[in-house]
Amino acid sequence: MTGPLKLGLVFFPAYDWSISPDHPEREERLLYTQDQLREEGLFDRPGLGEYRPETAGDEDIERVHIRPPGVKSLAAFSHRVSAGGAITAGRLVLTGECLKSFALVRPPGHHAPRVVHGGRGFCNINNEAIMVERLRSEFGVRRVAIVDTDCHHGDGTQDIYWHDPDTLFISLHQDGRTLYPGSGAVEEMGGPSAWGSTVNIPLPPETGDEGFLLAARTIIRPILDEWRPELVINSAGQDNHFTDPITNMKITAHGYAALSEIIDPHIAVLEGGYSIQGALPYLNLAIALAMAGQDWKRVEEPRPPAAQLATSSGTLAYIQRLGDDLHRRRREAPGRTGSALEGDFWVRERSIFYDTHPLEGDLDGAGGGRFGGIRERQRESLFNCGLCPGLLVIRTRSEVSPPSTHVRLPRDPCPKCLALAAELGPADRAD
Repeated sequence: MTGPLKLGLVFFPAYDWSISPDHPEREERLLYTQDQLREEGLFDRPGLGEYRPETAGDEDIERVHIRPPGVKSLAAFSHRVSAGGAITAGRLVLTGECLKSFALVRPPGHHAPRVVHGGRGFCNINNEAIMVERLRSEFGVRRVAIVDTDCHHGDGTQDIYWHDPDTLFISLHQDGRTLYPGSGAVEEMGGPSAWGSTVNIPLPPETGDEGFLLAARTIIRPILDEWRPELVINSAGQDNHFTDPITNMKITAHGYAALSEIIDPHIAVLEGGYSIQGALPYLNLAIALAMAGQDWKRVEEPRPPAAQLATSSGTLAYIQRLGDDLHRRRREAPGRTGSALEGDFWVRERSIFYDTHPLEGDLDGAGGGRFGGIRERQRESLFNCGLCPGLLVIRTRSEVSPPSTHVRLPRDPCPKCLALAAELGPADRAD
């Protein structure tokens, strides 16, 4: 075969890392998938290739995250290779070696926000954001869309790009009133300088294939077509499956493959999905075939009767109304951004809980899954610039980190924001 491969697969199951031996986020998550892909001869098909992940370095992590004690206390080797696998997937597409790529990696990352004091929702660093910022640095990519199809709202990715008008973030998830992390309401549409670049699509529990595909066709696809990103990334969480033990949705392998066809991402990065034998091997295979443009319709997991997986007429009507509402909101003047104007700055105060922070010495997952909670208090101030997205000042503290202040310039800052940054002093300082 000449020319680029249709699909590059980057595989990293993190053999030696888990939250605990019986935790949903453990080694077996991808081992069954690896067996299934090899049994189906996926890597022997023309146009598909398997690649080894690289390792994300400190600079890659620091482009995205603020970690008051430093990144070495944040990311174990497995986290760095997982993020590096996403980077490798991105580079395969941007160098033209592959038309599309799929990073089958763990641990996941989409709950990790800009400031990180510990683990949240099994996530320590944000794989997709680390990949995006590396690709921007290396290849000059600007307009990027991230479509998160994990059952849980991608609150960490939303936080990182809340003030970035060049990044469209769309999250299709189970309604946060019924599932962790409790966020992702329709009204969350971005910060003062990036309003409308965040789109949340909360779905009722028990939504199946028909409901997901309706949302993808009538909400996601039109917004992507209108926004015209240079690069589309799918945070491909697979915990919407009807067998997943920690969620309440009813999508099938066929539903996921059809969803991938509608979104048509350049790059997919695995996020959640905890039905280790009943779902993940089938879903990863179906998505890979869909991305490669090959027949996925013979991939079928053991299922209950079709009636048990149907989406109710009430849910379908709700999704149709939700789409109309979202399109209307995006045409109107900016609404609530979560910030209040105080002088020259838009300010928002937040309390953030880290629920899966590993106890001291347990970052590598060797201590049997011992973790505790951390509460962060954060004050975020965005300069009301008008010439660029604005300088961001973040003041943060938690039980594990003393108060500190962090100054972040936007991409292509204006002279006013550059001068303000110099006036405020060092970019990262203790208070």
